[in-house]
Amino acid sequence: MILTTPLAAIGRSTLALLATIGRVTLFALSALSHILRPPFYPREFGTALLNIGWFSLPVVGLTAIFTGGALALQIYAGGQRFSAEAVVPQIVAIGMVRELGPVLVGLMIAARVTSSIAAEIATMKVTEQIDALVTLSTHPMKYLTAPRVLAAVITVPVLVGIGDIIGIWGGFLVGTGQLGFAPGTYIQNTWDFLETPDVVSSLVKGAVFGFIAAVMGCYHGMNSGRGAQGVGRATKSSVEAAAILILAANFLLTNMFFSS
Repeated sequence: MILTTPLAAIGRSTLALLATIGRVTLFALSALSHILRPPFYPREFGTALLNIGWFSLPVVGLTAIFTGGALALQIYAGGQRFSAEAVVPQIVAIGMVRELGPVLVGLMIAARVTSSIAAEIATMKVTEQIDALVTLSTHPMKYLTAPRVLAAVITVPVLVGIGDIIGIWGGFLVGTGQLGFAPGTYIQNTWDFLETPDVVSSLVKGAVFGFIAAVMGCYHGMNSGRGAQGVGRATKSSVEAAAILILAANFLLTNMFFSS
């Protein structure tokens, strides 16, 4: 009995994890199916575009420019040990476009958008607004989840592209203003080093991260507990799940694009 108790606990935890994965997967597939089938709600979609895309630009821009500048400083300081300071433009470009740009934008979206979606939908559930939608023959998945997921899939790659550009620009400002690089040479090295697969992988990551962030926010909001504590737990759980899944998806996508 003493030996089987830990095994039973491990088994229960494993089954609970698998059940959660199954529920999230079914929820994501349901969201995709509702995106593809009418009716559509363009007003909700437009609002989601603004909230996820436009209003996220300041935090994305500030995060990217400081990251690009710090990356240039770090690469220059590290390159001095091997007399390889000249590689700063190339490494800043590939580092921002392949990894730092998509991941940082994804995490910022998880912190800002996922939490907002979860808190909004959880509050609607607590105040029985979702029940009111059902009473009015409006499917909650169609009205609440589908527009937000579609908007995230569309806007987050755009944010990633903008973040990549601003991050490279941050590295350019530090490189030319503090590290002594010639502007023309810096730009030419950046342009020559980047390749189409780098940009494509960055945008694909953005779409996947946007999907994860929106689905996690909607899922935890729809399944929140009652009361203020339920809303708080749903918001916290949504951000944690989105951040972990974004990092895991980043590893898988990086392996898929660049393993060779």
